[in-house]
Amino acid sequence: MRVAIYSRELPEKHFDFVQELLNKLLISNIEVFVFSHFYNFLTNKIDLHSSVQQFSSHFDLVGIDFLFSIGGDGTLLETTTLVREKEIPVMGINTGRLGFLSTIATNEIDFAIDSLKKGEFYLDTRTLLSLEMDENPFFEYNLALNEVTLQKKDTSSMITIHTFLDGNFLNTYWADGLIIATPTGSTAYSLSCNGPIVLPNSGNIIITPIAPHNLNVRPLVIPDNIELTLKVEGRTDNFLVALDSRSESVAVSSELKIKKSKNQISLIRLTGHDYLSTLRNKLMWGVDKRN
Repeated sequence: MRVAIYSRELPEKHFDFVQELLNKLLISNIEVFVFSHFYNFLTNKIDLHSSVQQFSSHFDLVGIDFLFSIGGDGTLLETTTLVREKEIPVMGINTGRLGFLSTIATNEIDFAIDSLKKGEFYLDTRTLLSLEMDENPFFEYNLALNEVTLQKKDTSSMITIHTFLDGNFLNTYWADGLIIATPTGSTAYSLSCNGPIVLPNSGNIIITPIAPHNLNVRPLVIPDNIELTLKVEGRTDNFLVALDSRSESVAVSSELKIKKSKNQISLIRLTGHDYLSTLRNKLMWGVDKRN
């Protein structure tokens, strides 16, 4: 078995856990590959062992069986640019706060690795969105797991977003921005803007306006086989486009096309880590004793 590990820089309190994780993998005769930036960060902080190898891009992940993401949901979102068409299953190990995607606690790592070795897990497949436009600033890294977001830039003025579904005019949004979210992203930025919670694999895309001028404009759920076309007007020359946590400035004359990607991402789920229990735990639905 070959496992790749991806992470950002971590606080010192997590160094012992990373050491424990590496030791457990190596004792289990698992080949370990650590993302080069994280590897360099860990140098002189823990014992990396001479057998631990490095990788620096998605090109280096040939033959990798699983990818471990150590951090919060933001860290796991970054793995979409690594696994892409390879569709390597990702296990999110949560050292962050909420953890809708990174559901494995650090004290569960022995159980998690044993489950992988025994094949006692299932894959939770999630939809990705792709962004197409002329002179795409994201290049081939044009995928989003949570959402594609358009937002105003450098001004207090709203932007105007003309929205089309499969070429048919839907609406013109006067707002601070517009969120195009997957079911996975329904519990992220869209939720904070009063968007609905949508179960994974429900086959939907959510359109959620950010601070719309018209109060009767509400989030809309559409089938995920529809292509959206967005045309923006504004008082400035540029606006922001974000794919999950990656953002770029885009000319206001640009036309954006957003649709369900042919690629997907598979999240590793262990026994007792189903989506409904995650919802209850993360949103604290059981805190009220009447529940």
